Amino acid sequence: MADDSIDHASLIPASELLFHTVLSISDVTRTANQILIQKDNFRKLSTYLEKVSLILKGLSKEDIHHAESLKNSLGVLNQEVKVARQLVSECNCKSKIYLLISCRKIAENLECCTKNISRAVSLIPLTSLDVSSGLSKQISELCQNMLDDEYRVTAAEEEILEKLELAIQEGNAERSHANQLLARIVDVIGISTEHAVIKREFKELKGDMQIAASRRDIAEALHMEQIVGLLEKADSVTSSQDKEKRYFEKRNSLGRQLLEPLHSFYCPISLDIMEDPVETSSGKTFERKAIEKWLAEGNNNCPLTMLPLDASKLRPNKTLRQSIQEWKDRNTIITLSALKSKLESDDEEEMLKSLEKLQGLCLERQMHREWVKMENYITTLIKLLGAKNREIRKRVLSILSLLAKDNEENKEDIAKVDNALESIVRSLARQIEESKLAVELLLELSRSTAVRDLIGDVQGSMLLLVRMLSSDDVEADHNASELLDNLSFLNQNVIEMAKANYLKPLLRNLSSGTENVKIIMAKTLSEIELTDQNKISIVRDGALQPLLQLLSNSDVKIKEIAVKALLQFSSLPENGLHMIREGVAQSLFELLYRHSLQSPTLREQAAATMMHLAMSTTHQRADEVQVSLLDSEDDVFKFFSLVSFTGPDIQSKILKTFMAMCQSPSGLTIRERLRQLSAVQVLVHLLELDNQTVRANAMKLFYYLTEGGDCRNFTSHVTARCINVLLTIIRTTDDAEEIVSAMGIISRLPKEPHINQWLLDSGAVKIILDCLLDQHKHASHKRQLIENSVQALCRFTVSTNVEWQKTIAQEGIIPILVQLLDSGTSLSKQHAAISIKQFSESSRLLSKPIKKPGIFKFCFVAYETGCPAHQGACTVESSFCMIEADALKPLVRMLEEQDIGTCEASLDALLTLIHGEAPPGGCKVLAEANAITPLLNLLSLQSARLVEKILVALEKIFLVDEIKIKYKALATMPLVEVTQRKDSRLRSLAARVLAQLGVLEKQSSYF
Repeated sequence: MADDSIDHASLIPASELLFHTVLSISDVTRTANQILIQKDNFRKLSTYLEKVSLILKGLSKEDIHHAESLKNSLGVLNQEVKVARQLVSECNCKSKIYLLISCRKIAENLECCTKNISRAVSLIPLTSLDVSSGLSKQISELCQNMLDDEYRVTAAEEEILEKLELAIQEGNAERSHANQLLARIVDVIGISTEHAVIKREFKELKGDMQIAASRRDIAEALHMEQIVGLLEKADSVTSSQDKEKRYFEKRNSLGRQLLEPLHSFYCPISLDIMEDPVETSSGKTFERKAIEKWLAEGNNNCPLTMLPLDASKLRPNKTLRQSIQEWKDRNTIITLSALKSKLESDDEEEMLKSLEKLQGLCLERQMHREWVKMENYITTLIKLLGAKNREIRKRVLSILSLLAKDNEENKEDIAKVDNALESIVRSLARQIEESKLAVELLLELSRSTAVRDLIGDVQGSMLLLVRMLSSDDVEADHNASELLDNLSFLNQNVIEMAKANYLKPLLRNLSSGTENVKIIMAKTLSEIELTDQNKISIVRDGALQPLLQLLSNSDVKIKEIAVKALLQFSSLPENGLHMIREGVAQSLFELLYRHSLQSPTLREQAAATMMHLAMSTTHQRADEVQVSLLDSEDDVFKFFSLVSFTGPDIQSKILKTFMAMCQSPSGLTIRERLRQLSAVQVLVHLLELDNQTVRANAMKLFYYLTEGGDCRNFTSHVTARCINVLLTIIRTTDDAEEIVSAMGIISRLPKEPHINQWLLDSGAVKIILDCLLDQHKHASHKRQLIENSVQALCRFTVSTNVEWQKTIAQEGIIPILVQLLDSGTSLSKQHAAISIKQFSESSRLLSKPIKKPGIFKFCFVAYETGCPAHQGACTVESSFCMIEADALKPLVRMLEEQDIGTCEASLDALLTLIHGEAPPGGCKVLAEANAITPLLNLLSLQSARLVEKILVALEKIFLVDEIKIKYKALATMPLVEVTQRKDSRLRSLAARVLAQLGVLEKQSSYF
């Protein structure tokens, strides 16, 4: 309506004409603001027009006297606004790609419109209209700004135009280049990358091209046609069906005969077919590299005409280049159509030659790879992956990789062929050259979302790829790693990788995945078999905190998954210590103590994990910060109290946990706390259970509690019934460790008379003797069983109860003890010697005096001398005489043992022969048994107690003159060395012995 009115401007009043002009400008600005391409330029025009509109509105308020001159200037302005409106309207209807391609022309037109509108505004008769000076100045400044301003295209738009022109100039019609150009165009114009959107936009571009042709704008139409021809090579623009249709139409028109190259195709210098022909100033054409080399070598004349050459004038011979390319394309298409049948022959040599030729063509141009795909080579190539010839398979893998590269459609076509992925994966298991090519192809295929979903479904694919990670080939290792990373977007693939011991993706998902993904990853960790090294790596790489977070989840099933995973890691001591430091133990303890009724499985696994953690504390190094499983006495009490409120499985694990803690660096504290908690009372009760596992573990923990502490505080819980239970278990169980523990408990119980009597009344001696004599039963724990059995015997051999001693001796124990002096361990020897010593203390009392014969019998009957040490009639059974038991020699040999406790026990036993007011016979017995020299040697030991015992004994022994004389020289130096020690008591004793030997005066200062 505004335009119709303005066309009859002479008939319209000036004020109304001003109104219609403002309205027309408003339409232009509104349309300009809607255009998204060249947005800044259209906004600039819109801004200028809005300012013009404001000026016109200002004029409408002035008192206009010379309306006729104003109407004339407004008529000119309206014509220019109309031109601007037409330009803006046309641009608003064009496709975005058209606007981008035409951006230079559009910018030029916009600048022209702006300047013309400025000139039209300047025609307004400001002087005659008598407008204010302010408005007049405003109009002048605006007109000048519009005249001076320039409209430019953006750098991105300029970059695209330059690339399009270069591609057209060089004839670069490769699909990849077209894809890159189109992707850049799509990015700049801001449309979706979906194929449908791009095709719609391209269809609009073709429509715009037809409009340009209809306007007979030949230059624009030709330019558009070239650009459209270039961009049509892009995958998003032309469908594969259209491409195939064109290809086969061309192929069918060519025939089957290869054409020889024309003479003009050859470079006169290199004599090779030209790739980049250029025409020189002489009018002759050469290969660019060849003529440039000719000129660089100082040749300034044409090789053919000998005319001078201008090196700066080398023009591309586009016509010849296009002819050469058309000839090459024609022969390539004919070659491709012929090669396929050769690949289906039985001649392997012919097949290899054909594959080599095919690979060469694929390497030359992307267009060739498209033609290979159209000829349906992919199916044929996949079938050849089953060939027995390794070289054929390798060549096929290489060609398939070329076809798949940068081509989404080819990737999908390869995967669609029956058993294609299976055949490729099978090559992963072959020699490195082939497996390397297979992983390269799979990596390329994995860049397609559709194909990536399928690779992980091939059986064994994850395992074979993980094995590739350990390849000596760096490239194969890198490609396998990248491929696994591409496949790790699927949780199932990550699980399969983990099963193959590749855990990096799983740990990443466990740490940063969603809650559901974390649960799936934790469940996988809890179920798969892991190597010890992997378990260590998982814990070291941060898996504990995500699992602890899952452990705090309110869902019991999720807790079970987390605990099961922690259980698997905790089996290694290194992990166990790390887990304790990370707070796992406290979380499990709280779970055990609070979730009593929710899930037996959860509690059992938590208890098992705690057991592993406790075991790890027994492997701590002295140089590292020591950790403990339960720090406070309250925690110990709560955890042990669970024994009374849980089933057998959890009971056993809790008992094992405390057993391990008792052996840890904090074991002394744990044992003391358990004794204070009256744990023994609970354990004694458990010994009567029918469940053998719980009973055995209770027995072992009871045994640990008897170690290194005062056992008197739990004596009240050891009754005759308890003693009977212990002995019954020793008699009936097949668990060697349980027997060892029971015997150890018996050996360590307080040596109170009533406990010993209970033991005797229950047949303990016979049971102990059976354990000592049975050489085959419980062979794996034979050593410890004998040690505990011998120690238990010491209870009944005390000299304060001769009746007990007689009971033991009648069982034939003493010869067994003597045998152990030679064959036992250090501990067994020590306790055997203690028992022999205790027996020997009663020997003098039990030795029967020898009656002197009458005078008549003295003359005719041999005189009975009796025991040289005890001066009476001695036997092993009646007086427990160690001499009669042949214990002297093994006891003397024990003096040379490295273990101090063993030496001291044998010494104590030997010295019983000279205790009290014993006659010198005992000293002579020791001398005859060669015990004096070992005694002197022991004086060099640092054990003050042992040295003191020897010095006291030597003082008695050297009262016998013949012994003193014999050993004086040998004894002097060791005794003198003792006198140099700091211990005054030892110095004094040594000096007394030296004085007895006559080496020192009895008034010496040593005394």
